[in-house]
Amino acid sequence: MTTATGEDVLELLRAELPSSRIRTDQVTRDAYSRDDAEWAPYELPIAVVLPESVAEVAAAVRAAAAAGVHVVPRGAGTGLSGGANAVAGCIVLSLERMTAVLEIDEAERFVVAQAGVLNDALRAAVAERGLWYPPDPASSAISTIGGNAATNAGGICCVKYGVTRDYVLGMKVVLADGEVVTLGRTTAKGVVGYDLTQLLVGSEGTLGVIVELTLRLLPLGGREERAVVGSFPSLSAAGVAVAAITAAGLIPSALELIDRTCLRAVDEWQQLGLPHEVDTLLLAKVDDPGAAGEDAADRIAALMSRSGAVTVERATDPDEVNRLFRARRLAYPALERLGPVLTEDVCVPRAAVPEMLARIQAAADDNDVTIANIAHAGDGNLHPLIIAPEGDDAAKARAKVAFDRIVDDCVALGGTVTGEHGVGLLKLPGAAAELSPRVLAMHRAVKDALDPHGILNPGKAFPG
Repeated sequence: MTTATGEDVLELLRAELPSSRIRTDQVTRDAYSRDDAEWAPYELPIAVVLPESVAEVAAAVRAAAAAGVHVVPRGAGTGLSGGANAVAGCIVLSLERMTAVLEIDEAERFVVAQAGVLNDALRAAVAERGLWYPPDPASSAISTIGGNAATNAGGICCVKYGVTRDYVLGMKVVLADGEVVTLGRTTAKGVVGYDLTQLLVGSEGTLGVIVELTLRLLPLGGREERAVVGSFPSLSAAGVAVAAITAAGLIPSALELIDRTCLRAVDEWQQLGLPHEVDTLLLAKVDDPGAAGEDAADRIAALMSRSGAVTVERATDPDEVNRLFRARRLAYPALERLGPVLTEDVCVPRAAVPEMLARIQAAADDNDVTIANIAHAGDGNLHPLIIAPEGDDAAKARAKVAFDRIVDDCVALGGTVTGEHGVGLLKLPGAAAELSPRVLAMHRAVKDALDPHGILNPGKAFPG
């Protein structure tokens, strides 16, 4: 890959794009230089490009390729692994202005939308047609569907309804040379060729720039939500309940864990009237209608009690259910108010949840750091949040030790180092431990085939 000066690539960009799409001022370059991963490294980009069409994305990538300049794609910048962080001498390509919902097909139950559409905006648009897009990351109000696809985002209801990958039928992608290709299908079935659509899901912008998505939808109606809330004396006791619910073959539509540190932080910020005296809450949601839903909720409540819950309560009022799950969604931003947060995203077999939670607590105690815990407990996806006071370098160093230990424990228990946030930059050492040398070589071969000059988001997603 040959390199050019910043002025070279800017000249090429200005020849292809309206001047309003190109930002070179210091404030904008700084604002777009990193995502929400507080501790991941970043550099200032040469420029920030804000295209408003597929043609403009293609033109920007062509210009960068001609100049030999790296391209870092970006959605809303809500990522938590450094996957959208700028590298030296790059341009940041933000898709935030591409916000059109292009087609909703009620009969075939799919939607076509540009990559910059916010998750909640997409859900609202299809709901008007009686349809539902299930993937619901905690950041759904502020994250884009393009970014969700790039990291294969999960969410609160993924224990029953699956993750982003399960709903991506097709996509339009700008390749590393600026050519635009359409992948996938709109039919219920299709097996022509390799599944390149699924290859691009979770690739973190390293193989192509996703500019449009075709997403499968479900009917909106037919669900009756009930919540079961268990208060537990410890993280490990809540983990035992998770394992018991799973072993019983029950599949709630959500099974979320939130500990006392998170509860207190959310309530002090939002005054939701959350309990401060409990150690850990386990929030289960059941959406089966009628007697089946009642029976499932009863069985989950009984299993929580047998697993050591101090109290178990039922909630059927929609406002009460939404209040409890809103607390779960607000946990991360609430903790950010207390200081820089180093976010884990480990996923272990569900039977190993109690042991992994115990090891997380041990990592906190042994390294004298505060670790708050939230989790998509129903699928073993745990999010320990390590907090270090602003400016306390010693605490930051201890937090990093705890972070690495949690990753090692996760791998030792048969888990994966990232369930939904992506490898980005923060999880490169963990990915190196999880992937064998031959598998890493396969990753490199795919990258070289689709991006032979290494233009797209270099150094992310897998160790080089």
